[in-house]
Amino acid sequence: MRRERRMTLDRRRFLALSAAAGLAAGASATTVGYAQDTTRTNAKIVIIGAGAAGTALSNRLVDRLEGAQITIVDPRKDHWYQPGFSLIAAGLKPAGYAVSRTSDWLPRGVKLVSEAVVAVDPETKRVTTDAGTQLDYDVLVLAPGLVLDNDAIEGFSLDVVGRNGVGALYAGPQYAAKTWEAAARFSETGGVGLFTRPATEMKCAGAPLKHTFLIDDIAERAGTTKRKIVYASPSDNLFSVLIVSEKVRMLFQHRGVEPAYRHVLKAIDVEKKVATFTTPDGDLQRDYDYIHVIQPQRAPSFVPESGLAWPDRWIGQGWAEVDPHTLRHRRYADIFAVGDVAGVPKGKTAASVKWQVPVVEDHLVAHLAGREGTARYDGYTSCPLITRVGRAMLVEFDYQNNLVPSFPGIIAPLEELWVSWLMKEVALKATYNAMLRGRA
Repeated sequence: MRRERRMTLDRRRFLALSAAAGLAAGASATTVGYAQDTTRTNAKIVIIGAGAAGTALSNRLVDRLEGAQITIVDPRKDHWYQPGFSLIAAGLKPAGYAVSRTSDWLPRGVKLVSEAVVAVDPETKRVTTDAGTQLDYDVLVLAPGLVLDNDAIEGFSLDVVGRNGVGALYAGPQYAAKTWEAAARFSETGGVGLFTRPATEMKCAGAPLKHTFLIDDIAERAGTTKRKIVYASPSDNLFSVLIVSEKVRMLFQHRGVEPAYRHVLKAIDVEKKVATFTTPDGDLQRDYDYIHVIQPQRAPSFVPESGLAWPDRWIGQGWAEVDPHTLRHRRYADIFAVGDVAGVPKGKTAASVKWQVPVVEDHLVAHLAGREGTARYDGYTSCPLITRVGRAMLVEFDYQNNLVPSFPGIIAPLEELWVSWLMKEVALKATYNAMLRGRA
């Protein structure tokens, strides 16, 4: 009894310490590379997107710019805490866990235009919305996130999520909850589970692996032994960082998960429960009882249509053409991109946003003050890679695929730890919320 009480106290103490550590790590990003001075300006700043990146940047800019007219454009009334989707899709959190109001996070003095952007004219410096509103700018920030290309997979639509064994957690909190409905049935009855990821760049590349690991673990705990789990990777590895890929391969081998390399989902027949993949040997059909679909992901269409996308990289995906270290557009000095839409080799996670936003802030303020910014983004990306309920690996890396642990000697990046699970399940949301407020 005494030992159990001591363990409870230790766990409670660690909960507080882990939350504090997460906030401390977030706070460190705000002071790197430049002084927190204030600049007087009457510049018009338009931020497209009120997700994590746009909201965090708007909160920081109101403290740095005195007199600026800041407008943020986003049609969605709800703000989504997207790192929570994988927990919702495993039945660990309700859908409401990831939902708040967009307006609640925005600072006073920032104007919210609840419309969708359809065009940007970088020559006349004008943004046009679907309602016909035109917004002139002196500085433009692209932070619209990305879009899921549902039509790229024949036979798939959001209408089928949650029924006939189809899951798709990326589409929003309600679809993550519907994904759990389908995944829960599979975890109880077993059969063949297909877990996919697209060949395009994508947000949080660890999420497909998290869902695979979690549903396998939940099925194991339920005593469902008659199951076959297949993870379809579009490349020759399981993760872009090769040492992490090898660790995942070893975990798959230990747990009986079958990797299917160079498999890209092409179509599904929802009624027959058959998936078609493109492979080096031609199209291949696989039967399934549960399939987790992750749609190809692209920039919103206005980015390439406005001539702001890379012309010769990520063809057909439309990511904004920015310098990877400053996130400034390579052809238009008054345009920046931050978050998912930025055309950089890494960085479509909330943790990346935390480090990208201060860099954009630094260069944007410097631009308005007539000087050069100094902050640089090194590609930092973090993925609390859940491997079981209650266990995760805290994987952090940069553009060069170097592991860059925030807690060396304390949290081993390639070990399945309870500590890393708490960083995901407890500390991360507090850090995220602080980031939205401009405090991390």
